[in-house]
Amino acid sequence: MNHRTALGRFGEDLAVRTLRTAGLTVLERNWRCRAGEIDIVAQDPAGRGRTLVVCEVKTRRGGGYQHPMAALTPRKAERLRELAQWWLCERWLAVHESLPPGGVRIDLVGVLLPGRGAPVVEHAKGVA
Repeated sequence: MNHRTALGRFGEDLAVRTLRTAGLTVLERNWRCRAGEIDIVAQDPAGRGRTLVVCEVKTRRGGGYQHPMAALTPRKAERLRELAQWWLCERWLAVHESLPPGGVRIDLVGVLLPGRGAPVVEHAKGVA
């Protein structure tokens, strides 16, 4: 495992803990299809009912790099919507007879690893 892969895995582990602490149930990690990859698929019992959450995780080290929350471009948001449709068709509808009652939401978890101190984790709901 190279440094970049290890950094991404560490950020995803922190994101999973953050989502679980917020009451979400993680259904799948690193799901891949020919259109790309979803970092985390979870289910949020709050709000309008069981909402399916497709979550993108961006991890950055402190310093001169772009803040992780600024990494979601319009193109990336569109790709996440497309991946959510793939996941629904291949995974959800294979088990359930209808779409999630709470709909689908796309979230972003940004993980910033400062030079010193604890990581900073931000969870933004409904970003796309």
